[in-house]
Amino acid sequence: MGRNDPLAAYNAKRDFARTAEPAGKRKSSATGNLFIVQKHDATRLHWDFRMEVDGVLKSWAVTRGPSPDPDDKRLAVQTEDHPLEYARFEGIIPEGEYGGGTVMLWDKGTWEPVEGKSAKDLEKGHLHFRLEGERMKGEWLLVRLKRRGNEKRDNWLLRKLDDAYAGQGDQLVERGLTSVLTGRTMAEIASDKAGSHSLKGKRGKAFASVMEEAGTHNRKVGKARGKAPSRARRNAPLPAFQPVQLATLVDTVPDGRQWLYEIKFDGYRALVAVRGTEVRVFTRSGLDWTEKFAPLARHLAGLKLPSCLIDGEIVAADADGNPDFSRLQAVLKRGHGEQGEGDALSFHAFDLLELEGEDLKPLPNVERKQKLAALLAGVSPPIHVADHIIGGGEKLLGALCGAGQEGIICKRADAAYAGKRTQNWLKVKCVARQEFIVVGFTRSSARRRPFASLLLAQREGKALVYKGKVGTGFDEDLLQDLATRFEALKVDEGPLDVPITEARGVTWLKPELVAEIAFAEFTAEGRVRHASFVGLREDKKAADVVPERPAPLVVQPEIVPISNRERVIFPESGQTKGDLADYYAAMAPAMLPFIANRPVSLVRCPQGRARHCFFQKHDSGSFGEHVHHVPIREKDGNEEEYLFVSDAAGILSCVQMGTIEFHGWCSLASDVEAPERMVIDLDPDEGLDFNDVKRAARDIRDRLSDLGLVSFAMLSGGKGVHVVVPLRPDHTWEAHASFAERFARALALAEPDRYVATMSKARRKGRIFIDWLRNRRGSTAVMPYSARARANAPVAVPIAWEELDDFANAHPFCIGDTAGLLKRSEGKSLRGWGMAQQSLPDV
Repeated sequence: MGRNDPLAAYNAKRDFARTAEPAGKRKSSATGNLFIVQKHDATRLHWDFRMEVDGVLKSWAVTRGPSPDPDDKRLAVQTEDHPLEYARFEGIIPEGEYGGGTVMLWDKGTWEPVEGKSAKDLEKGHLHFRLEGERMKGEWLLVRLKRRGNEKRDNWLLRKLDDAYAGQGDQLVERGLTSVLTGRTMAEIASDKAGSHSLKGKRGKAFASVMEEAGTHNRKVGKARGKAPSRARRNAPLPAFQPVQLATLVDTVPDGRQWLYEIKFDGYRALVAVRGTEVRVFTRSGLDWTEKFAPLARHLAGLKLPSCLIDGEIVAADADGNPDFSRLQAVLKRGHGEQGEGDALSFHAFDLLELEGEDLKPLPNVERKQKLAALLAGVSPPIHVADHIIGGGEKLLGALCGAGQEGIICKRADAAYAGKRTQNWLKVKCVARQEFIVVGFTRSSARRRPFASLLLAQREGKALVYKGKVGTGFDEDLLQDLATRFEALKVDEGPLDVPITEARGVTWLKPELVAEIAFAEFTAEGRVRHASFVGLREDKKAADVVPERPAPLVVQPEIVPISNRERVIFPESGQTKGDLADYYAAMAPAMLPFIANRPVSLVRCPQGRARHCFFQKHDSGSFGEHVHHVPIREKDGNEEEYLFVSDAAGILSCVQMGTIEFHGWCSLASDVEAPERMVIDLDPDEGLDFNDVKRAARDIRDRLSDLGLVSFAMLSGGKGVHVVVPLRPDHTWEAHASFAERFARALALAEPDRYVATMSKARRKGRIFIDWLRNRRGSTAVMPYSARARANAPVAVPIAWEELDDFANAHPFCIGDTAGLLKRSEGKSLRGWGMAQQSLPDV
């Protein structure tokens, strides 16, 4: 090997007769810009970050893994260059060999330097670049540190820059627990020492074949778990088109925490059906426009999503980055085969109607958006998840109008999705814009201009009604395009009555073309004033074009009257029933994604927490219309009506009846026999310190992580911590409870001085009870953001794992901390909390 061979160090360190790592020569990939990350459990666990540069993989060992938090600067020790073939390596490096241990392909994708930078900047000791991976995305920075003392390797810092993909804490490594190549956990890879997926002695095509077999095996195992409904869900067909929800035009922004506010995008409404690489893009009226939006369809196919139906908007941006309908039309006219610079279209997803065969439309808006965010976690342009805020609608409207945007959409946080126009979705515009039918044109005196203005109409009942003219907003290309379209539509007589003064010199057209027009207002005669042409709407039918008049905003009455608001419920702090109701009304948007449509048991304390309190799970109808019932078969074979709520009104109806706490099943009312969350409750003995509980919670997180399960922490509002594991509803209660019990007993057996897995008070002395019993059919656990019937009105609060050390007890928040809790719930650290698509491991 010559001195200039960049792989000389790599090859010299390895005995290829013993290790399955690929020997390689310098060569480039088809694109020349691959990057990968390998999770490597050797002498110590680390993540190997590798970027393709000049035919090799430049490599750094990142001790704690990449962090999405711009405040975290992770040490990255530069190691020897690796061959390109290493980009698909996953398996076991034998003990005693260099780097001996388990290797997982943790991330893969492409990289590029930002504008004005290049890979040569590495020689200068810094590189500013973008990643397009399955987990790592957006802008990153590598900076070399000066060597100190006898250091023989270069130390660098790897840092995430603040952009749309930035987050807080260690969400990337905490939630990325399986291989992006084969779907296996580190434990599964480590246990496959000489089985069907052994890489020993495998090279070239044989090596790639084994990797593919491992992926196929993993998918088969996933499909085989659980009962028949799981297979139906996982193999759900490509969804069909469904009618879309429409917004009602209003002049006033509704106020209150029950509303979500989103940008009103200036583009084409699109309903996107995806199943793996199958994609269909539908217009709002159900037309299949997949071919028109082929580049976007290819991007969506590349995500390889499960069967889902996503609602959103397709837009094109102007030079300032604002959505521009005229630019969108120009792009579509040229066709995706002729797109030029600045022509890229983007899809902004804002709702999820169906997932893996499950109808999500009955769920509250906030829960659908949570599921959408989890489904599209980490997506990169041109696919986006539309942001929203809760509260502050007037301020948002002012900011958007000042920035030249179209307006805002206001959506009730607790409303189901309805395929029609309702006041649960409202739109408030910065400038009036509506659709009109083009019924004629007037000739222009200018030679190069084929017409002077267009005559506009709208349908009112069965009649076409004249609405005035528009003569601005056309460029030369648009003028010629419209003139060409008009040729085939010319007729001798007008299709409506027009004042004779405005009908002179008009060439009449069949009323088929739909145009979007911006205007200042309607005059007293019903004509548009200061009108400007925006574009043709080929996704809308002329028969559907009617006047859009602002509807009076229906001020929601107090959804549930709360009686005896001054009754003191928490005597230690003096907080009242009214205080509790106000807390739940404000926190409903944060709480509904977890409690909605789930059978619940209530802790009712009608006279306050210091008096008689009791559990209630059945109801004969006394809670009112906002609290619903689901029949569930009991152990004795009889059916009983269990309670569940689906919106803020349901929660408040329970509060009106004296409810303080909400405890939920591990399954939904829509399928009570399919559990979809697991809760491990850490219940410490009286004498234990909270630090013991925090240590136990981290231990359980790590053990679950070893099994490939992502988990989340919640302070219970009492003494302990709940470790919450979201799951696909693809297994039985028997499998669910069995896994939870075996997991708890295994921990208790491994560390009997610390843990116990039985309820016995005598055996719990000085130990922590790992309460797995909440995972049996019919058992419940306290819900996120539920108040507790304890002194000073504490609440159960979701937290990020990295926050755990910051708390001295499990009840740091109370119902008086509403503003802070709302702000926390919308922050980066809790983004995606409690959401993950994962199944029970086959152990």
